[in-house]
Amino acid sequence: MITPKRNALKIFALLLCVLPVVAAQGAVTEESMRRAADYSRERRGYALIVMQHDKVIFEEYQNGSSIGATHKIYSGTKSFWVMAALAAVHDGILSLDERVCDTIPAWRSDLLKRTITVRQLLNFTDGIDPAFQLHGESIQDRNGYALRVPVVARPGTAFLYGPSHGQVFCEVLRRKLAARNETPYMYLQRKVLDPLGLGVVEHKEDAMGNPLIATGFRLTARQWLKFGWLVLHHGNYARHEVVPASLLDECFHGTAANPAFGMGLWLNSEASNPAARDPDIEDMLEKKWQQQDWRNVCICRDAPPDMVVALGSSYQRLCVIPSLDLVIVRQGENAQFSDATFLRTLLGR
Repeated sequence: MITPKRNALKIFALLLCVLPVVAAQGAVTEESMRRAADYSRERRGYALIVMQHDKVIFEEYQNGSSIGATHKIYSGTKSFWVMAALAAVHDGILSLDERVCDTIPAWRSDLLKRTITVRQLLNFTDGIDPAFQLHGESIQDRNGYALRVPVVARPGTAFLYGPSHGQVFCEVLRRKLAARNETPYMYLQRKVLDPLGLGVVEHKEDAMGNPLIATGFRLTARQWLKFGWLVLHHGNYARHEVVPASLLDECFHGTAANPAFGMGLWLNSEASNPAARDPDIEDMLEKKWQQQDWRNVCICRDAPPDMVVALGSSYQRLCVIPSLDLVIVRQGENAQFSDATFLRTLLGR
């Protein structure tokens, strides 16, 4: 007969066997965070914040930056607009799978454009040329310009990263909101920025007042951390539902064209694949879209596969790892930075 005492001893012995395995797989420690901070600082890092179990456990400002300094988050801006898109779905303003031509009648005569959906705009598989010139200041009406950009790949078959898709979405949202006397940025602020306590965020607009969807936000590290909290808590912030969890989940599904990108967020799901690769994402995006190879790509092979990342140029990073209840914000300038090395260091892998 096994007594309660003997049973407890057996459980304790089992734990002793398991704990070394867990430790071997890595853990966030003061030492690992310190080494990760040193790695970031040596590569022009400005800020590093680590939050676990809803508490900031590491925070450091480097290379002349400070707690109140705002920095460009570049393409990290995109994920905020995706939240606005999900809020619009929840409000019944639009549907992810509705055709864009239902709102943009001029597209109905184009055999390819008339098949494009809102979802394809948000996951960059609509086949529209990226049109990087939209980042410039010379275009007076970015939305109008984006509507005229040609389709260069059959919708659903290729991943084309660039600003054109966001500006088409902006025009769809603008027309949907017109009857409400609300602009896309006003809607974003009311539905996403204000609930996060961010208020008015510095952003870019063209001469027509159209916000640049692809980039433009400036945030402090602590401000960006709030977005990570939102993702970690399934669309809730400070007990307020910003977007329903079921809609937020739409961001976490890659496509056949790029399994490593959902909607506004990069995915680490391929890390569970024995053939996983963790190339430099920014280097990959520098190539022409026809030369990019997204097969088996993840952010870091040694990070949990449930990690999602808001990624901005010059290695601005917001990493959310639900299985570790962890959010990481890194801001800095362009340098020889490696996501895989940084994450392996921080996670003690």
